[in-house]
Amino acid sequence: MDYTDLYINGEWHKTGDRFDVINPATEEVLASVASADIADADAALDAAEAAMTDWAARTPRERSEVLRKAWELMTARLDHFAHLITLENGKAGTDAKGEATYAAEFFRWFAEEAVRADGMITHAPASGARIVVQHKPAGLAVLVTPWNYPAAMGTRKIAPALAAGCGVIIKPASETPLTMLALMPLLEEAGVPAGLVNVLPSRRTGALVDHMLHDPRVRVVSFTGSTGVGRKLLKGAADQVLKPAMELGGNAPCIVFEDADMDTAIEGTMLAKMRNLGEACTAANRIYVHEDVAEEFTKRLTERMAALNVGDGTDPSVDVGPLVNADTRDKVAEFVADAVAKGASVECGGSTPNGKGYFYPPTVLSNVSENAECVKDEIFGPVAAIQTFKDQDEVITRANDTEYGLVAYVFSEDFKRAMQVCERLEYGMVGLNRGLVSDPAAPFGGVKQSGLGREGGHEGMLEFMETQYISASW
Repeated sequence: MDYTDLYINGEWHKTGDRFDVINPATEEVLASVASADIADADAALDAAEAAMTDWAARTPRERSEVLRKAWELMTARLDHFAHLITLENGKAGTDAKGEATYAAEFFRWFAEEAVRADGMITHAPASGARIVVQHKPAGLAVLVTPWNYPAAMGTRKIAPALAAGCGVIIKPASETPLTMLALMPLLEEAGVPAGLVNVLPSRRTGALVDHMLHDPRVRVVSFTGSTGVGRKLLKGAADQVLKPAMELGGNAPCIVFEDADMDTAIEGTMLAKMRNLGEACTAANRIYVHEDVAEEFTKRLTERMAALNVGDGTDPSVDVGPLVNADTRDKVAEFVADAVAKGASVECGGSTPNGKGYFYPPTVLSNVSENAECVKDEIFGPVAAIQTFKDQDEVITRANDTEYGLVAYVFSEDFKRAMQVCERLEYGMVGLNRGLVSDPAAPFGGVKQSGLGREGGHEGMLEFMETQYISASW
């Protein structure tokens, strides 16, 4: 791999301490990557502080043009980034190409949003003073990204931060740092100033990030990952009263009513369940199917899941690649074993294959018990856990019975009923007759313990800005 060192102040820095990145399909070492320490974090903060002074002073249009150029360059190199994503993450080629396209789109969207940090001037009704409101860059931002979307989770944070006028330090997941490092020469070519974006792979994530969160120059922390880690970061952020943007865990219900269009429901469930091999916080985790259509739904979903081709994602014929590491694969296997022990039936899949690679087959479980572990926690793998229900109120209660509230999916041809159900679901996002909700133009985020703030949409840029109000008379 070409880019395996730390990226600080527009330059590549070697370190004595390094760690290996593993190809999950072959279990072979892809690259040895530099591991950052506290001194490296301080150097990155110094670089970002210096670069941000000029960047924040540029006109919104100047920032917009740089982001637009980044979109053009990444779009021209989608195959390159998709291949890299497959190598370090494992996802199949088509899925990786979809992620690369999605990742690039954040540069285009926030290029457009950069010029729309609209303020306002109003006349105070009581005092007669003018109320002048504007949005300003919040300050340096620490970005912590997960392994399941090596490109998109980075661009979804970098693009709005740059649009807002902020400098950033990004800490990519240790399993998948290569894609984000490979993005840096592209950003240089697009015109991003040296020091504005810094990348610090590290095996010392906790200590490194905590150190940066206690630097007074840092004003925003944006994290995508588990709720448990998010709680720890929020505690660290509290010491400096940082602006937190937290996209945390999920336990998405997928509700299929008796009047659903079955073709739409199957296609939507396949997308909601199997996008990124189920390794997504948005993955359909609990599939509730009305008892009148459960038999047909289970039969058709099983046929689709069983037909998927499992293998190394670099093979164009492969639909499903490996999970990211052995721990993730083993956890999925434990979920299946627990569900079966509690009465579930295996319709397809359900056993770990022999040989190299962290593979687990697409699996359908029917008659899943309400007390099975897989309906309480994120499966994060290719397992569809099907339960049945009888009436609307019952399924809404069951769907809401979780500490998470990221996304839910509803399939029904009765639009009035479907909208009433959506409004009663305690989730930040709902896919109505759709298995995909992620869109750079939409506010992505959850409620309850699935997070704080929103990414994407207009709100995504405001996460990196502070609102200033000036009271004036003239």
